[in-house]
Amino acid sequence: MDTTLLPALAALVAAILVLALTPATSLLARRVGAVDEPSDRRIHIRPTPRLGGIALLIGFLVPVIMFAPGSTQTNALLVGATLIALLGVVDDIWGLSPAVKLGGQVACAAIPVSAGLTIDHWTIPLLGVGDFGPAQYPVTIIWFVAIVNMINFIDGMDGLAAGIAGIGATTFAILAASLGRPDAAIMAAALAGACAAFLVFNFHPAKVFMGDTGSMLLGFVIAGVAVSGVMKSAAAIAVVAPLIVLAIPIMDTSFVVLKRLKHGLPIYSADRSHFHHRFFTIGWSQRQTVLALYGWCSLMAAVALVIHFVPYRDPSGGVDPLGVLALSATALLALAASVYLIAVLEILKWRSTPVITLVRGRGARSDEQSEASSDGRKVLR
Repeated sequence: MDTTLLPALAALVAAILVLALTPATSLLARRVGAVDEPSDRRIHIRPTPRLGGIALLIGFLVPVIMFAPGSTQTNALLVGATLIALLGVVDDIWGLSPAVKLGGQVACAAIPVSAGLTIDHWTIPLLGVGDFGPAQYPVTIIWFVAIVNMINFIDGMDGLAAGIAGIGATTFAILAASLGRPDAAIMAAALAGACAAFLVFNFHPAKVFMGDTGSMLLGFVIAGVAVSGVMKSAAAIAVVAPLIVLAIPIMDTSFVVLKRLKHGLPIYSADRSHFHHRFFTIGWSQRQTVLALYGWCSLMAAVALVIHFVPYRDPSGGVDPLGVLALSATALLALAASVYLIAVLEILKWRSTPVITLVRGRGARSDEQSEASSDGRKVLR
């Protein structure tokens, strides 16, 4: 079989499995009591099962085992992904303290890292290549844990984590395939297919939540394929591309953590500072909010793909005007969208101006705010 078809086939198998298994995970969640009940901290009005991540795990594992060549590093990543999903199952059913969850995340990350799946060097355009040396091990563990928690933090609205993770996984699948990294391409494609199918049940109004089982799994696999598919390559975008693709979760988490530290609050304390909470506060519906964030993430992913695929130098070493134009246009579009959304959400404390008031006012409609507050996902994380 043509190996270029394997990622697409892996995505298809993953999607079929998730579609078939998600209803069963809902029944299981109700049997074991893993159900999100309505409360003051939540905006959904119906009890909703939260073990959908089990379907994501199986949907991801089966096609990877079937189609990936299965190197030592890949196998170690699969073991770590399985264990962190099981950690999520325990948390979804019985609950775990933040310290215990963090310790479990570090232990799971140590499995692929000990097998050699590390960020051993950095490659940045114009700056060249550098070697992390022994620091590669703690740096990579921090990378895994950070991405796991970033995806976990954005899992606060119907379809948000699955959609953003799916966009990121699709981008990494394309990059990994182009760089000759078949294992990473297949894993990323399988995860993308699983996320797309899960949205059938998880998009607003959600019938099932992925829970920490799913969100920690998604973050762990994305962190792993970013390393194995892009960061370990000699490509000029080895470090830049993953940071661009994951820019929205990185910015969201960084902003929230810094705000909590500024006010002397624990990092894991709940508040309404996440991007999706801010959209909700100004009156955007859940669907509007999620689709806006999908679009924002897609623009950032497009920038990474254009940087990698569009040549901005001609064969003689000169500047290719069309390549520069394409890169500039994509980057400016992503920048314009970012400035617009930062203004809408008042992420930076600018003085209120007629322009900002007008921009924010377009998203605020009382009927949508009433609809959004009647059912849906968690307000606080």
